[in-house]
Amino acid sequence: MAIDWYMDFVDLGYEPGRDELHALFYFEPAEGISKEEAAGRIASESSTGTWTTLYSLPKRMKDLQATVYDIEGNYARIAYPLDLWEKGNAAQLESGIAGNIFGMKALRNLRLIDVGFPTEYLNGFKGPPLTGAVPKPKVGFDAREHAKIAYETWMGGFDFVKDDENLTSMPFNRFGDRVNEMTRMRDRAEQETGDVKSAFINITAETATMQERARMLADHGWNYVMIDVVVAGTSAVQTMRDYCSDLGLAIHAHRAMHAAFTRNRKHGISMQFLVKLMRLIGVSQIHTGTAVGKLTGSKREVALLANVLRDQKVKAVPHILVDQDWGSIRSAFPVSSGGLHPGLVPDVLDIYGKDLVLLVSGGIHGHPKGTRAGAIATLQAVEAWNEKMSLDEKAKSSPELALALEKWGYYRPK
Repeated sequence: MAIDWYMDFVDLGYEPGRDELHALFYFEPAEGISKEEAAGRIASESSTGTWTTLYSLPKRMKDLQATVYDIEGNYARIAYPLDLWEKGNAAQLESGIAGNIFGMKALRNLRLIDVGFPTEYLNGFKGPPLTGAVPKPKVGFDAREHAKIAYETWMGGFDFVKDDENLTSMPFNRFGDRVNEMTRMRDRAEQETGDVKSAFINITAETATMQERARMLADHGWNYVMIDVVVAGTSAVQTMRDYCSDLGLAIHAHRAMHAAFTRNRKHGISMQFLVKLMRLIGVSQIHTGTAVGKLTGSKREVALLANVLRDQKVKAVPHILVDQDWGSIRSAFPVSSGGLHPGLVPDVLDIYGKDLVLLVSGGIHGHPKGTRAGAIATLQAVEAWNEKMSLDEKAKSSPELALALEKWGYYRPK
């Protein structure tokens, strides 16, 4: 049966205030539940309600409850009073708008699409402190082999290399050994090229261990750490943001495991909310897909994710994004990676523009002439895009690119 309590959380004539948090949900009620009741249940469970009507409550409870103010088809907009949220606590935010509500039997499907944060809430966070390539295969190289591939990548002209998401500290490639070898090869590459070289070295582990590893990287002159932010957890990422900032380190955020809850279009949490949350916490870079590589995500979705990270004011897109003025929160860089090779570089740049971190991995290490030639071919593809020249035309004077096109052409991995 319907419970009248839930309808207390629905007011379709309500005008939400600028100081409230606004959430956009997609939802499908279970059989026998109206859309209004289902939306009211979402607002109730994510704020001050429970499963039955309560009486003799203090006035404060009414002031704190969430309000469903718009229902359009299967989309609901809910306003949350600012006092519901502890400033600077991203985990508590997730517990509310992305917590128990996903387990309610009254909903067949529920998806948190986006959230608009008021300025006062943003001010509780620090945002990013600062405004490559991945050695392949994923794991299996020892520290010296890993660093040698990094060296060849740097010598081919790349600025960065990156650990893979499941490379941490294994018997065949200990973290400390990898840092020592990578530092040695970085110093050599910088001396030989005169360019600054860097890496995103994966520190993902229990938080205290991540702090030890971050300190080691800082002591060896690195300026980034890499964290698998979803599996590490929101609170750990917040802790590491401040710890790394004190060491002069920025965070490169890998999104491993995100698709467990972002891929289903009807249930879970959207990628746009995840990247927004990570910008709020303060990572400097986060993976957002390619649209043309091996990972899911359309061109439009990838472009919108880039805008959420880079723009200071994000305009609403119906059923996808809500308005967001980032105020003093700095921008972050989108990272494009996954199944790329030189033939796909112009497509990626058409989607993202120049303000991105471009990571090409198998597409350089699989080059017929080796890693260094693969890196050169990738940069030749970037040059072609900058010069508004087709890759076929550029390849006439760029032998490395010509070989890459001969092997991969314009193939898009499935």
